[in-house]
Amino acid sequence: MAQDHLQLFIAKMKIPFLLLFFLWEAESHTASRPNIILVMADDLGIGDPGCYGNKTLRTPNIDRLASGGVKLTQHLAASPLCTPSRAAFMTGRYPVRSGMASWSRTGVFLFTASSGGLPTNEITFAKLLKDQGYSTALIGKWHLGMSCHSKTDFCHHPLHHGFNYFYGISLTNLRDCKPGEGSVFTTAFKRLVFIPLQIIGVTLLTFAALNCLGLLRVPLGIFFSLLFLAALILTLFLGFLHYFRPLNCFMMRNYEIIQQPMSYDNLTQRLTVEAAQFIQRNTETPFLLVLSYLHVHTALFSSKDFAGKSKHGVYGDAVEEMDWSVGQILNLLDELRLANDTLIYFTSDQGAHVEEVSSKGEIHGGSNGIYKGGKANNWEGGIRVPGILRWPRVIQAGQKIDEPTSNMDIFPTVAKLAGAPLPEDRIIDGRDLMPLLEGKSQRSDHEFLFHYCNAYLNAVRWHPQNSTSIWKAFFFTPNFNPVGSNGCFATHVCFCFGSYVTHHDPPLLFDISKDPRERNPLTPATEPRFYEILKVIQEAADRHTQTLPEVPNQFSWDNFLWKPWLQLCCPSSGLSCQCDREKQDKRLSH
Repeated sequence: MAQDHLQLFIAKMKIPFLLLFFLWEAESHTASRPNIILVMADDLGIGDPGCYGNKTLRTPNIDRLASGGVKLTQHLAASPLCTPSRAAFMTGRYPVRSGMASWSRTGVFLFTASSGGLPTNEITFAKLLKDQGYSTALIGKWHLGMSCHSKTDFCHHPLHHGFNYFYGISLTNLRDCKPGEGSVFTTAFKRLVFIPLQIIGVTLLTFAALNCLGLLRVPLGIFFSLLFLAALILTLFLGFLHYFRPLNCFMMRNYEIIQQPMSYDNLTQRLTVEAAQFIQRNTETPFLLVLSYLHVHTALFSSKDFAGKSKHGVYGDAVEEMDWSVGQILNLLDELRLANDTLIYFTSDQGAHVEEVSSKGEIHGGSNGIYKGGKANNWEGGIRVPGILRWPRVIQAGQKIDEPTSNMDIFPTVAKLAGAPLPEDRIIDGRDLMPLLEGKSQRSDHEFLFHYCNAYLNAVRWHPQNSTSIWKAFFFTPNFNPVGSNGCFATHVCFCFGSYVTHHDPPLLFDISKDPRERNPLTPATEPRFYEILKVIQEAADRHTQTLPEVPNQFSWDNFLWKPWLQLCCPSSGLSCQCDREKQDKRLSH
């Protein structure tokens, strides 16, 4: 009888135990599979947000994100340029591994109708999460290519790299995209247009004078040939000026062009609405949202609600508008009660572009704080970027982590949280951030980090185990111009080879932990272990380069240059390549 009572008691208790078990399982599943929002600014300096020390730019929402989570103080872009940095971010791999690092002067794509781009065999975190049942979207800037062989193959398009939905621009925001903001091709115009026209003009005048003086009889055909050549150069130049904007500055929704050329009217608001609508569509499904702002890459823009409101001119207006957008996303998560189960990451693709000065002398670049250099070089100002992560259910608020981390670390971090195994057929250079973020580890898993200037190994960072020192050795450094300045103002960006750099033998060595401004290179007299440190760094560099198989160069001239047969154009616009379906859709909705 007692045995029957015992069995009955056990049977009754099974139900609540099973309920508790399933509730625990559900909670554990939720915690391990959060919604993920990855927010990337463009060219935002680490000295711009208030949480990183800025006292005059108003960034209350980015600051709110930092106070509610973890602020990384030594968060590094894998490259100081847009395209390779974003390739590394998406794949967790140094861009040189995928051919997304240039051996020539230009390190980013400048034409939508180029055939180069993120290779089809590369695996993005979006692909991994999509395979795990996540709904995935990219809102904003892509800049990793479009098509390979025909304008309809879309081999490099976001939807071919794991995203279910895309709304934004395939290329980047350029001065040429906004009338009256100048051009990024000024140097090219000088070399390919103005100088040849001047030479042709001087030649024509010289021949005409010699002819008149009877010193030399110049056939009439030569005059006509030179005039034809001048007319051809001028026609091509004017055609480029007229067509570059519509051909390269357009908005897309998935595979369809919806605005060509793109309008800057309320552009950030439109991106924000698209991001909000994606979140609202996926409240019952785990989602990955990559919100890739066009701010604060030039050409700078802001809506009337923000124009002229900051203390830092048009640049400050753009930063504060972007901060507003971040706030809209945070508020929406609170309203939908998704905040506790959403991991948010905020960063910039590289440091501020210090050489960005308008034709009127206005400073259009941001602040890299105390750090030297900026975009396009591997001084700390070019690669040290904001790194903020918040996940209230899991990450303790108000933390600051000083260990070296990389934007490549997002790949393995989100893959593990989503339950996706990492690819085993390739090297993943990123490291899972969760042990650091949860306080389970006090050390970065990156003993060495390699800093590339385009495809050239530029510097190596070494954080020895059981040491607080962070050594950084430069094999070459850019030649700033004018001498004594903090950038390459004569060329607008720093280049990576030839007369544009100075090679160092032995390498230039700094201890970043004691000299973050990189002002005082060490010597055998000031650092007794000087040669020993450089030997370890060189051996690490040698081991690293041995892991780099030869891959197709996505920046070869064949891949980089404009191809007419790859050019996308509004289907109904004829030869003008102009349409505004956003405005049409808005009218129909009213």
